Amino acid sequence: MARNEDRMRQVVAGLSEGVILIEPDQTISYANEAVLAMHGVAGLSELGETVAEYRRNFMVDYRSHPEVGPLQPPVERLLAGEAFRDTDVEVHNFRDPRRRWVHRIRSLVTMDGSARPTGLALVIQDVSDRYEAEARFEDMFQANPAPALVCRVADLRYVKVNQGFLDLSGYTREQVLGRSFCEIDLLTHVEGRSLAVENLHAGRTIPQMEACLNVPADSEKYVIVAGHPIRMPGGEPCMLFTFADLEDRRKAEVELKLSEERFAKAFQLNPVPTALLSTDSLVASDINEAFATMFGGPGDNSGAVASRLWVDEAEQARFKRTLKRSEGVRGFEARLRTQDGEILDCLVSAEPVRINGGTFVLCAIQDITARKRTETELIAAIETVMADASWFSHGVIEKLALMRNPSPPGKPAALVEKLTRREHDLLEGICKGATDPEIAAELGLSLSTVRNHLASLYRKIGVNRRSAVVVWARERGIGSAPAGGAGKATKLGRKHQTN
Repeated sequence: MARNEDRMRQVVAGLSEGVILIEPDQTISYANEAVLAMHGVAGLSELGETVAEYRRNFMVDYRSHPEVGPLQPPVERLLAGEAFRDTDVEVHNFRDPRRRWVHRIRSLVTMDGSARPTGLALVIQDVSDRYEAEARFEDMFQANPAPALVCRVADLRYVKVNQGFLDLSGYTREQVLGRSFCEIDLLTHVEGRSLAVENLHAGRTIPQMEACLNVPADSEKYVIVAGHPIRMPGGEPCMLFTFADLEDRRKAEVELKLSEERFAKAFQLNPVPTALLSTDSLVASDINEAFATMFGGPGDNSGAVASRLWVDEAEQARFKRTLKRSEGVRGFEARLRTQDGEILDCLVSAEPVRINGGTFVLCAIQDITARKRTETELIAAIETVMADASWFSHGVIEKLALMRNPSPPGKPAALVEKLTRREHDLLEGICKGATDPEIAAELGLSLSTVRNHLASLYRKIGVNRRSAVVVWARERGIGSAPAGGAGKATKLGRKHQTN
C-alpha cells in the first residue's frame, strides 16, 4: 500500500498541474511543486499543513459561478465529498495582498466499498495569464474611442459592446448584449451583403464596407463597418465589429456639393469677365458669359481664347511669375485683346481655388480702358492749363498740381501756404536761377542762414535738389512762366504770403 502511495506521489510530482491531497481529518498530506509555485511558497509549511492553516494563509474568491457564494469555497465542497470541475477562483496571499493568482480547480474524491471518502484531492491549473490578457483586452476594448462590439459566431449573439458603439447608435448596453444579429443588423444596405453574411457565419474577415444602421431614434446612421475574427475566453470563436461614423463626412459632402453649386451659379452670373485656369499652363478650362462676350463667343474653344488673349507675351510671363511667387495676384495691369481684335487696358486678379477635388486658378478681369483714357485726358488738360496759369487763383493751381502728382500714401501734401516768408523768397530766387550767395545778398542774410532756410524748404516740399524745387514751384504757378504770366505768378505768391 505504501509502495502504491509512493508511486502515486511520483506521478503527481511530475504533473504540470498542481495537486493537493487532503486527508479525511482535514490535514494536507501532500502538495506537488506546481501547487507551491502557484501559491508563491517554498514548502508545505508555508502553504498550510491543514485546511484551517490554508484558510488563514490564503483567501479564495470565485471568478466564475458566483452563485456558489463566498461561504462555500472549493475546499469546503471537497470536504463535503462534492465533485466539481473547472471552477475559477482568485487566490490572495494574506501576507502579501499584492500577490494574486487565478486558479482553475477541479475535485477528485476516492471512495471505499462503503462509499466513504478515502482520499480527497484538488487539481489546480494556473490561468492567471489568460485572465490578465482578457483584462487587458477588456480595458482596451472599453477604452477604445472607435465604436466596437463582439458577436459570438456560434449563435450570432452580441456578447460585448463598448461605449463608442452606444454613443454612435443611441442603443443602451442592455439593448445590445444578448441580442442577435437578426435583431440588430449591422450589414443593412451593404453592397455585397450576402458575401459579408456568409463570412460572418464562417468566422472569416469581413472587409471594410459602407453600411446603414437602423438606430433606436427611427433614423439611419451611415457607417463604415468591418469584421475581424477573434477568440474569446475558452477559445470561443467571435467576430469583432468596428465602425467609423460617416455622418460628418456625408454632411461635408452635401455642404461641398451645395457650395460648388452656389459657386457655379455665381460664376456664370458674375458680370465681371471670369475664367477658371489650369494651375500649370493657365489655360482656361471654363469661362463665364461675361468673359465669352468680351473675349470669345460661347462656341469658341476656351483654350484658343486664352492663347490669343494677351497682347504682350512678356507681360503674360510676368503675370505667371507673380502668380507663382505669391499664390495670388491683385490688380495686375495688362493689355488684353477682345474677340474683335480691340486692345483693352485691364486689371487682372487671380486666386487659387479647389473645385470638385481639383485645383484651379480663378481669374477675374476688369476693363479700365475708359478710366485710363479719362485720366490721360485729365492730365493733358492739367498740363495745358499749367502752361499758362496766370489767370488761375493759387489755390486752384495747387489743387490741379496735387491731382496730377498726388502725395504718397500716409505723407501729407506739401502746400505753398505752409511755407514761411523767407522760404517763399528762397523759392522765387531759385526759380530765377540765383545762387545761394546771390540770394543772401538780395535778402540781406548770411550765407549760413540762407542754407538753413533752404534745407527747411527741401524737407517741406519733399525734394533734395534745386531742379526739383523749380519743377515743384512751376507746377504751382510760381517762378518762370510764359510771357505775361511770370509777373502775375510772382504777385500771386507775394499776395499769398502777405495774406
